[in-house]
Amino acid sequence: MARYIFITGGVVSSLGKGLASAALGALLQARGFSVRLRKLDPYINVDPGTMSPYQHGEVYVTDDGAETDLDLGHYERFTGRPASQADNVTTGRLYQNIIARERRGDYLGATVQVIPHVTDAIKEFVLEGNEDVDFVLCEIGGTVGDIEGLPFFEAIRQLGNDLPRGGAIYIHLTLVPYIPSAGELKTKPTQHSVKELRSIGIQPDILLCRSDRPIPENERRKIALFCNVPQGAVIQALDVASIYDVPIAYHREGFDREVLKAFGMEEEGTRPVPDLSRWEDIAERIHNPEGQVRIAIVGKYTELKDAYKSLSEALVHGGIANKVRVELEWIESEIFEKEDPAPFLEGVNGILVPGGFGERGAEGKIAAATFARTRNVPYFGICFGMQMAVIEAARNMAGIAGASSTEFGETGEPVVGLMTEWMRGNELETRAAGGDMGGTMRLGAFKARLGAGTRISRIYGSCDISERHRHRYEVNMRYRERLEAAGMVVSGVSPDGLLPETVELPDHPWFIGVQYHPELKSKPFEPHPLFASFIEAAVEQSRLV
Repeated sequence: MARYIFITGGVVSSLGKGLASAALGALLQARGFSVRLRKLDPYINVDPGTMSPYQHGEVYVTDDGAETDLDLGHYERFTGRPASQADNVTTGRLYQNIIARERRGDYLGATVQVIPHVTDAIKEFVLEGNEDVDFVLCEIGGTVGDIEGLPFFEAIRQLGNDLPRGGAIYIHLTLVPYIPSAGELKTKPTQHSVKELRSIGIQPDILLCRSDRPIPENERRKIALFCNVPQGAVIQALDVASIYDVPIAYHREGFDREVLKAFGMEEEGTRPVPDLSRWEDIAERIHNPEGQVRIAIVGKYTELKDAYKSLSEALVHGGIANKVRVELEWIESEIFEKEDPAPFLEGVNGILVPGGFGERGAEGKIAAATFARTRNVPYFGICFGMQMAVIEAARNMAGIAGASSTEFGETGEPVVGLMTEWMRGNELETRAAGGDMGGTMRLGAFKARLGAGTRISRIYGSCDISERHRHRYEVNMRYRERLEAAGMVVSGVSPDGLLPETVELPDHPWFIGVQYHPELKSKPFEPHPLFASFIEAAVEQSRLV
């Protein structure tokens, strides 16, 4: 029987519920349990696919093509268990399904209401498909007290009664702030947050208290007393140097022990001892590197680092693989449309141009690709970054002066153009230029065939790969012959040979572009081979400086 852990947040947002959920999942795995993690988001968007990166941060894509919350990236990176469409739901998607059912007459004339119909739909989502796991961790997005979150809190309250006794616990993540003028930590925000949670019928079993300094025993005792939890269940969650320190830090505070205790599983002999050796190895590599490299990320959304969360973590994983610290230089690509990129890029050991949408900053990304190509600096172009590298090569290597993308408007040389059809397995998928924006890209895992003897096939150690995609535009294969004659090789294609998946410059120290998003599959204990190889090339480049 699966046991359920509901994780809620209070006081303020951005305390790290997703990271806490992922770390707890990793700790339970380390004790030999199987886990599944799910995210319930209260916003009305059907999914985050149409949301601005400045509003939402990264859109994480699963193998089955779901556009989901970035916390699912944390879940995968920490537990290694692939997420799916069934692991993230929003208010919008729930209402979309409920209204469709109402239109079909599925409710047999009943008045459709938040209770029970919406709450029942939430409960169905939480309970479905958990037969093969020991623990299901459900994170509720937002903060207790948010009006849009009330149906979700009501649903998990009901589940506490619906499930067998001992089948569910509640963990509440709060903030214990330090007030400099008073010279002390304040517990009142946590007290008020728990009061709000209890007012809607949920009594937390464990409090996870974020703080930038140790919480004294007296304050923990006070929190326990006023929040009606055992003192041992008040867990301090201190700031750490790396997110990959969190599982070990939480274990030292007894977080996983208190979770098992809340389920009545604390007896000696029934509680497996956790094996945290791989997390200890990761921490050792992060905190005691043998060198350092500087990587420039030339992007469009660099003001909000969460827009590139999986990307920055994959670069850290590449550093772990090479036992070096990766220092990231975030550069807004628009700068290069006004200024010479050389002063910004001359000191870096690698340049990465990530995905993006729209014309803004595109010429700056092209300028970054020019610098990398002509200065022999390792270059990694991902999705839009690959497309801009191809346009750069078409203009400056193949002599196609007007090379551009139809994403930016009409062009006589559409080196990059809108995709209208592609194969998913044996099925043809089609899209129209004027269709809906949401959920209409080439999404999810697709296979690709890499050319034998190419650099990228050597990196993968295989010619057959599967990677996750999220894009509407594709390099035009009609330009392949001219590009390859100029020196840029299309080194990977879709199984039917119609869509380009990877490009490279064979005569360059390391210059690769990929249409997919390899960062989505990288993990600290299993770095993606492309990121490991890119950082290895950056290490070699640093030795030449």
